[in-house]
Amino acid sequence: MQPMNLLKQALKSTPIVYVTRDIERAFGLPLDTRGYFIISNASDFAKGLALLHDNIFLVDSVEKLDTGELLEREETKEFLNNIGNPNILVFKNTKQIERVCKNKGWKLLNPPAFISDTVEPKMSQIEWLGDLAIYLPSYTVLTCEKIEWNRKPFVLQFNHSHTGSGTMLIDSPENLKIIKNKFPKREARIANYIEGPLYTNNNCVFEDRIAIGNISYQITGLLPFTDREFATIGNDWSLSKNLMTKDQKSKYIEIVKMVGKKLRKDGWIGLFGIDTIVDNSTGKLYLLEINCRQPSSTSFEAKLQKIKNKNLKNANYTIFEAHLSSLLGINFDDGELIDNIEGAQIIYRNKKNKSLTLDQKNYADSLEEEGFNVIIYQNTKPGSDLLRIQSTEGIMANQNEFNENGKKILNILS
Repeated sequence: MQPMNLLKQALKSTPIVYVTRDIERAFGLPLDTRGYFIISNASDFAKGLALLHDNIFLVDSVEKLDTGELLEREETKEFLNNIGNPNILVFKNTKQIERVCKNKGWKLLNPPAFISDTVEPKMSQIEWLGDLAIYLPSYTVLTCEKIEWNRKPFVLQFNHSHTGSGTMLIDSPENLKIIKNKFPKREARIANYIEGPLYTNNNCVFEDRIAIGNISYQITGLLPFTDREFATIGNDWSLSKNLMTKDQKSKYIEIVKMVGKKLRKDGWIGLFGIDTIVDNSTGKLYLLEINCRQPSSTSFEAKLQKIKNKNLKNANYTIFEAHLSSLLGINFDDGELIDNIEGAQIIYRNKKNKSLTLDQKNYADSLEEEGFNVIIYQNTKPGSDLLRIQSTEGIMANQNEFNENGKKILNILS
């Protein structure tokens, strides 16, 4: 039986309820899939979808609720009571979410939070990697007060970060002094600044193997989409095939397999992502990040995979189908992840002193007229998403350089 059919069959008896702050994180399966439910916030975008799909349940609140808060709501409990034997799935597990599910007697599919709490933070990650730390750029761990300026730019990372918010380029003694004065006793991981393209991908740990997803070029720190130099703002699956050498891709796959095997040994099942960088001067590829969760690009990668596989009658499957199947204990006898996809997405984020909120609809209309799919967010915090712009074609011509398709987006937003 084909992988998707096996998954559909399993969902009939063991339904999955994806509880998520942002509804598009749950778009890895067709929204009309039987046995698949979504609980999310009642944004304007989500309300339009809920009118068409009765498996989507929305929670109304003055403030946008995070996943733990959604799970605590009484209306969530009432909705789940109407579903026989539900399995809860979240974007990223936390100890709070584990407590809520345990107290309410709900089965949580995600692997234990303590694993990601060990693997993702910059300091405990070093110890967890052990021998695999050789894949990292050369680093030192110091409290900020002990860091000295040696006339060379370097990257400073605190223990926790998200989409680049905990990563800083220190390129002057003045910048370093600010950090030392503000966080003298805080530990940081420091490494030489490497110039070069970033790559990322989404992978899935099964009980018997590691399924390796498509590698994308990671779009980072470009105006007008963000005012944060290291903020991740998108992915281009088309460009990576042209930029990466055969040796770099082989090294990338080697790192994925080694990290994936170590995660599986520690009890991890399901999605994880890695971020890497290639040094322009040497061509060497380094590991930068490990994301023990569903990476944010997963649902769109699955959509691009479906487009690629639309007219093919075979047993291949998407990265999101792999994720759900692994968590349900389904091991495929045949088939493999759909590869060699085309497409890209880019996110316009809130900036510190400027918001796009009042113009979102006009921008979205203009972008959709050019053939892009646009998701509007109702966020206000600096660094949060305002627009997610998706294309079935690449948007980048080279590192930090848009192609003609990407320039259409740039011209509308600039």
